[in-house]
Amino acid sequence: MIIKTRVFDIADDKYENLSELAKAMGISVSQVYRVREGKRGINEKFIVGAKMAFPDLRLDELFYFNTDQSSEKAMKPPDNQRYNYVV
Repeated sequence: MIIKTRVFDIADDKYENLSELAKAMGISVSQVYRVREGKRGINEKFIVGAKMAFPDLRLDELFYFNTDQSSEKAMKPPDNQRYNYVV
């Protein structure tokens, strides 16, 4: 199952850079960067941190699932959704 996040798109309107986002999330800048680049999966700390950084948003506004792993296309994000992660 692939979990996708809207955190980085939403952060563009609220936080100046990844350092500010990471501080608001209570996690390291390197962890935020690795998740953004797809080098690290989304874990519990990231999800909790996203909720801390965006307390007014529901989890389904921050994250969503794509269950279609059958094709390579599922691994490649559509142009309007840049961030895909395999769980």
